[in-house]
Amino acid sequence: MKPLDRILATARATPRHIILPEGNDPRVAEAARRLTAEGLARVTLMDGPDLPGVTAMAPAEAPDLAELADHWHRMRATKGMSAEQALAEMRDPIRQAAMRVRLGQADGTVGGAVATTADTVRAALQIIGRAPDAGIVSSFFLMLSCGPSAPIKGGMIFADCGLVIDPTAAELAAIAQSAAQSCRQLLAETPRVALLSFSTAGSADHPSLSRIREALALIRTFEPDLEVDGELQFDAALDEAIRAKKAPGSRLSGQPNVFIFPDLASGNIGYKIAQRLGGLTAIGPILQGLSRPANDLSRGASVEDIVAACAVTAVQSA
Repeated sequence: MKPLDRILATARATPRHIILPEGNDPRVAEAARRLTAEGLARVTLMDGPDLPGVTAMAPAEAPDLAELADHWHRMRATKGMSAEQALAEMRDPIRQAAMRVRLGQADGTVGGAVATTADTVRAALQIIGRAPDAGIVSSFFLMLSCGPSAPIKGGMIFADCGLVIDPTAAELAAIAQSAAQSCRQLLAETPRVALLSFSTAGSADHPSLSRIREALALIRTFEPDLEVDGELQFDAALDEAIRAKKAPGSRLSGQPNVFIFPDLASGNIGYKIAQRLGGLTAIGPILQGLSRPANDLSRGASVEDIVAACAVTAVQSA
């Protein structure tokens, strides 16, 4: 079964409650209709049209708006937020959706078709918050290589390609651990993690490489059974024959399914090259490390992209 088909089947088996806060966008409304019609999720659509089986909500007129604002005020009062400001911010669909997820009224939320990544991620970070066992909130793209002419078949996790600009060694280790868990959850595979760089197994020396080597040591301390290696150039990571020559002592037993980029610049460039030139399907950015699922969309997202992101969000909440 193809990775996306497996994710859709998992979402359909136990439909989760997903809030879509941007219902005034036709793509989002159509995605809500499709998610409901295909049994992929129970959907609340904010500021959108009335659709069969979809719960409609006007966030600025919600009967529990004052209660939500009170929660938000108590969370932010020590930072100088007034009750009036909290009420005004809870009228915002992105923030209100995040608060409803935080309070357990929904299993997850997906936004960003209209709002900026900064707005959607800020709401998730401030309102939903980081999971207690996560070192950092980061992001990944689920990369699907399923075309008939694809040289490699299957799914891969690319991280971090959308959020953490210049991670420290500890942050890089946390990103890798979260990405490994995302691999288990979404691909149902044992993670094989490659820490990417311009050097393979000490073939070069630079301060940036010491950060990757330190991250590797931390990961192996925290998760000694995790199959992980680095630093590796992409060709050595992907191709076992090249890896055998360049890094004969590598602990990777096969082709990696999790690729960790050293910084946001390389990650963002890398996934877009794979998408635009390699023909891979990119789903994301998907957030990882939150206490409850909330995910972002590209403002150019198609209906199919929104449906896929919602299905991933549903699986994350399982």
